[in-house]
Order: sequence, then structure tokens, then C-alpha cells
Amino acid sequence: MSPLARWCHRHRLAVVLVWVGLLIGLGAGVGAAGSAFGNSPTSQNTDSAKATALLQHASNSAAGKSGRVVWQLKDGKVTEPAAERAMTGALGRIAHAPGVASVTSPYTPSGKAQVSKDGKTAYATVAFDLDVADAQIDHVKELATAPEAKSLHIALNGQAFTVNPAPNPVADAMGIVLAFVVLLFVFRAVWVAVLPILTAIVGVGTSAVAVILLSHVITLSDTTLTLGSLIGLGVGIDYALFIVNRHRANLKAGMDTAESVAKALNTSGRAVVFAGLTVVVALLGMLTLNVGIINGMAIGAAVTVVLTVLAAITLLPAMLGMIGPRVLSRRERSAPVAGTSGTDLWGRWATRVQTHPKALGAIVLAVLAALALPTLTLRLGAADDGNLPTTSTNRQAYDMIADGFGPGFNGPLVLAVQAPTAADKAAAAKLVTALQQVDGIASAGAAPMKEGQTAGVISVVPTTSPQAAATSNLIGHLRDDVIPSAERGTSMKVYVGGLTASNDDFASVLLGKLPVFVLVIAALGFLLLTVAFRSLLIPAVGAVLNILSIGVAFGAIVIVFQYGYGASLLGLGAAGPIESFVPILVVGIMFGLSMDYQVFLVSRMREEWAHTGDSHRAVRVGQAETGKVVVVAATIMFCVFGSFVFGGMRVISEFGVSLAVAVAVDALLIRMILVPALMHLCGRANWWLPRRLDKALPRVSVEGPPDEPERQPHPVREPQPVGPAD
Repeated sequence: MSPLARWCHRHRLAVVLVWVGLLIGLGAGVGAAGSAFGNSPTSQNTDSAKATALLQHASNSAAGKSGRVVWQLKDGKVTEPAAERAMTGALGRIAHAPGVASVTSPYTPSGKAQVSKDGKTAYATVAFDLDVADAQIDHVKELATAPEAKSLHIALNGQAFTVNPAPNPVADAMGIVLAFVVLLFVFRAVWVAVLPILTAIVGVGTSAVAVILLSHVITLSDTTLTLGSLIGLGVGIDYALFIVNRHRANLKAGMDTAESVAKALNTSGRAVVFAGLTVVVALLGMLTLNVGIINGMAIGAAVTVVLTVLAAITLLPAMLGMIGPRVLSRRERSAPVAGTSGTDLWGRWATRVQTHPKALGAIVLAVLAALALPTLTLRLGAADDGNLPTTSTNRQAYDMIADGFGPGFNGPLVLAVQAPTAADKAAAAKLVTALQQVDGIASAGAAPMKEGQTAGVISVVPTTSPQAAATSNLIGHLRDDVIPSAERGTSMKVYVGGLTASNDDFASVLLGKLPVFVLVIAALGFLLLTVAFRSLLIPAVGAVLNILSIGVAFGAIVIVFQYGYGASLLGLGAAGPIESFVPILVVGIMFGLSMDYQVFLVSRMREEWAHTGDSHRAVRVGQAETGKVVVVAATIMFCVFGSFVFGGMRVISEFGVSLAVAVAVDALLIRMILVPALMHLCGRANWWLPRRLDKALPRVSVEGPPDEPERQPHPVREPQPVGPAD
């Protein structure tokens, strides 16, 4: 990569202008085209998908988006003449608005049940056409809230009126500020703190506008941008830091700026590219799951990583050339010393790990197992509006409905009924009666089928909230017991659908695929590390420890979000299920990040092993010389990921908590203690690889060519552990 580094250094102004032009050009494209994000977590071949397909085929309004307009009087009842006139007028205007299929008012005979028993709360259901536009929904929102007054409070909720909390720019900036403080404190040089952050911001900014344009081509969730920022800032700062750190060491050794930049990119730059590719491969591995919303998030995150890597290997060398020796502090420039500094602490710690590998390894394994244990109780689903901030209109409507009618009214189940014969229609009527007797159901009712219709809708209101485990159990009970009993002896078919059931099905599909995906990712990591380090034992240990690291990430979000310990203090709502797609993405992201640290750590160990043939020395020196930068990089990632916890978006906070905890544990416990401890215990067996396999595998130089010809150590014929007694 030296030619690329020299070219970027020589044409540094042009490189900077190209990146600025790229950012401005993509930004102009976004200004002209806008965005086209979508949020439809549907899965094929599920009961809820069949319900939606049936209703769409029958052109039933229940197949389209729907929402609720909820209102309360602060003093009095919603049936008072003034309130009734105001809301009846608004609902009439909504009914004639473009894109609206129907409106069910509580002031009509068919909607009288939509007034609470105490008369203080009422709601109207608005059903939209299948092809309704966002602008049409926004117009309905304006019409619905027009009668809002001092004594009349109106709020909106439901799938059509869902408003996700906006990202908190203060929380996002907090991670960058903390990263700057950490870099400045450790390296005592302003440019060392500025350059990695600036490189990451340019990479993330460019990828953000690229992803917005990409939303017109593929299905992307509106959380993709925030997720991309979370990943891009973390890896972007770290990748740039590894290159800058090597560049500083080269300058201290007496190289000029051009030679140092070329050397840094040809060593640490190679490791950055390899590490970035592992993250991209892990993210794109999610495409094998064949889930639309997951595919979009994976592609969006992969685009972000690719652009941050490109910024690190092109823009960063150009900026290093611009600032010259100022990347060193004044003290370092005035008294340069050969080699690296600051390894005393890490050297002493590496020696301690070598001296007590069994005890330290056992302690760390016990801690990791304890942290990962809550993963066994992981429950996937979708947090309902009750976990939104109290200032949100969706949360206010949720609370009013729950207080006036019961929590289950916030997530009714929609049963799609296919009844082609008169006998089937009679069976459907009997099913409604049977549903009213089922434990866990507050009410059940069917809309009358018109003459000639063969598809109908039964609305079932659970007694529990949409995110409650009892609601999931009720869905399973209806599908396994109640509905089969009603269908027996008829040609009637009934499918449980609606948003609550769709979220439940989506969670079940992903939970079923999660174990296989983890194993595939672990196998992929094993293969990549085998190619990189010419070893079988190191990749095997790395794959197992990656799984353990992912278990710690899951354990963290289960404790905070599923058990509820600390969620309310962070303003993230009450205890509830983990968002269905979070574990899948965490697996891909953490696999890539864990591989990064493994690559930076073990590549230096292998370099020393190739020079000396002494396994214990190789492990000790590699840990001592990379410990500082790995821990600093992990600290920066912890700050960046942790800052997203305070952004106000529950799903992004789940990513922030899981990744922040997992990165800290992975770097401090796994890479700085457990990996070297196990490698000391295994001795020369770490580097054993069958000769036939060694010849068959492609050769990849992660850290670039060595300074002197590599000496091949004596062949390791058998993986026989050799280590010091504890």
C-alpha cells in the first residue's frame, strides 16, 4: 500500500478536495431526491403475513395502515355537546381526506364501544388505503389535532401515526468530545486527537448521504442512519488511530514525513483494511438470513464501514502530509527517541499474564460466563409505545387508551377469516363467541361481511399490552388450540394478523435463525484468522471467544432492557422485549470488532514468532506493544457507543449498551488477559498448521513485509501445550 500512501501524500490537496467534492455532490443529490426510508418488519410464510395477504386480496381496509385519534376532556366527559361537535367535525373532514379508506367514530352506533366506561376518553379509528402517501397521512394528522384546546387534549397512535423520537445531536456529539479528551489525555498532542475524529466524521458524513440515496433503491429502516453513525464513528476513529500511532512511531525513529506515511499505511494500513473487510463480510453475511429490513440495515452499515476505511487510507495520509511533524507533541519533536514509548506498564502486565496464566484465565472465564448468563432468558419482540418519552404524542395516546380501556386496546389482534360458504360464515360467528370466553381476551367482535364477500375480520383485544409475554402466549394459544378447533369440519381458514402478531412472528423467525447465524459467523472468523495467522488453534480460540463476547453483549441488553434495571433512569421506558433485529446486527458488528482487536494483537505476536521462534516471548512482546493502542481504541469505542445510549431512541440505546459493554469486556478481559493467557498455556501449539493446509491456503500479509527477511521457525509437528506452571 506504499504507492497509494505516497500518491495521497504527494497530491494531498487534491485528495482533500475530492473528499469535499464527494460530500457536497452526494449532499446535493439528497437535497434533490430526499429520502425513502421504510419500517416494515414483515416475514414471509408466517401467519400474520398470510392474514395481510388475504385482506389485501379481498381489498379490505384492515390490510392497509391504520391509526387512532384519541382525546380526553380535562374536566367533564367526551360526550358533552361541545366536545362532540368539535370532534365530529374533525372526523368528518378526515373521512373525506385523500388516502383515507374509512373512519369509525365513537359518536356513531357502530363505534359506541370506543368511549370509555367513565366517559373521559374516546378514540376514533382511521383506516388508510393501501397506497396512501406520507403527505396524505401528515394532512390527516393536522386535521385530527386541529380541535386541540385548553380543555381538550388530542393525541395520535397506531401504525400509521408512529413517530420515532428524533436523534439527540447533543448525545451524538458527546461521544466525539469524549473521544477527543481520551486521545488528548493519552498522547498529549492536539493533532493526534483531531485527525482520527476528523477522518471518521468525513467518512460517516459521506456514508450518511450515500445511504439516504440508497434508500430509494433498497428497503432501509430510518434507524439505519443512526446505526451507521454509531458504527462508523467507532471504527473510523479506531482505524485512523492505528495508522496515526504507527506514523508517530516512525517519526520518532527518525523517518521523514513521506517515508513515515508510506510505512504506516503499508503496515497498520494493511491491518486496517483487513479488519474493515472482516466487519463488512460479517455485516453482509446477514444477507443469508433473507429478511428485508435486516438486509437494508446490513448494507447501510457495510457502506459506512467501507467509506470510513477509504477515508483512513486516503484522506488521512493526505492530512498527515499537510501537518507534517506536528502530529508529535512539542516535547516529542524537540527530543525524538527511537522506537516506541509508553510500553512499561503494558510490558509489566504482559509479564504478569505470562506468570499466572491459569489463575487469570480462570477468573476471566468465570466473569464472562456470569455476564453472558442472562442471554439464556433472551426474549425478542417489539417495545410498544409505552416505552416512548412522555412528551411523545404516541406515548400520550397509549397512556390514555390504557387508562380508559385497558392496555390490550393498544395492540388489538386482527384475525383474517376466509369463509367461502354459508357454513363457514356460521363457524366464524361461533369463533367470535368462543374467543370471548378465552382467558386473556378483553373483547372480540367481527365486522359483518357484505353479500358476496368471502373474507372477513375479527378484532381481538387482549387484556395485556402488545409487548407483554402474555400477549405472545395468547397468540400461540389462538393458533395452536382455539382456531384449529373452530376450523375443524369446515373449509374456513383463520389467520392471526395485525401489527402485534406481525412483530411476534418477526421475532420468532429471527430467533430461530440466530443460532445458525452465530455458528456461520464463528466459522467465517475461523477461516479468516487461519488464513491470516497460519494457525488452527488461534482461530479456534478466537471463534469461541467471539461467541462469548457476543453473549456478554446480549446479557447486557437483557439486564437493562428486558429486566428493566436502569432503563427508566436512562429515560428508555420500562422492562420489555429486545427489538427483534438487534441481536442479529450485534452478532455481525461484534464479530467484526472482535476480529479487529484479534488482528491487531495477534499479528504483532506472529511477527515476533516469525523472528524468534519463541512462543512465550512472541505473546508477551505482542501484548506489551499493542496493549496501549488496543485499550485506547476500546475506550474510544466505549465512549462513542455509550453516548448513543442517551439519544432517546430505545432501539439505538440497545445497540449502544450492548456494544459499549461488549467492546470494553472484549478488549480489557478477553484480548488483554484471556487470549494471551491461553496462548501461553498452549505454547508452540499456537502456531501449528498441517503442511498440506498451509500450502493450500492463500497467503495474506496483514502487517505488511517485515523489516528484515522473515525467519521460519522450526516446524511445529503436533499441537502439544507447553506453558509455565501456575
